[in-house]
Amino acid sequence: MTVASLALTAAGLVGILNWEGWSPKAVPPVKGDVPTYGFGTTTDPAGRPLKGGETIAPPQAVKLALRDVQAFEGAIKRCVTVPLHQHEYDAYVSLAYNIGGTAFCGSTLVKRLNAGDYPGACAQILRWNRFKGKVMAGLKNRREAEYRMCMGGQ
Repeated sequence: MTVASLALTAAGLVGILNWEGWSPKAVPPVKGDVPTYGFGTTTDPAGRPLKGGETIAPPQAVKLALRDVQAFEGAIKRCVTVPLHQHEYDAYVSLAYNIGGTAFCGSTLVKRLNAGDYPGACAQILRWNRFKGKVMAGLKNRREAEYRMCMGGQ
């Protein structure tokens, strides 16, 4: 399907929210990272970066997660020029939600994808398992799940 006609599935959204986890208070998810709250959101409702310590209620956190998903879907729709299957799209939205739209669009993954190397693009997901050069178990697990999804598995 053309990327423009795709939208994140409910299962894709639940997967992102599960991977991001819940925090009512803005704190760095790992030492040295930017503060997040809700479901991995890095900005307040006005779009300003979080300073840390701010709090959020679950209904507002879901609204912000949906806002963030739309932004990352927009990035994918701007930089991916080839058709995708729904499972690939969901995997790429999850990755972009975690690494950011700019990093996603500038990646080797997108270059391979747009060149028609679908398996090679999915394999690139596995490379995004580090924070500040160190492999993180949570990122490794998430990337393996996103890779399986990208390749058509559950």
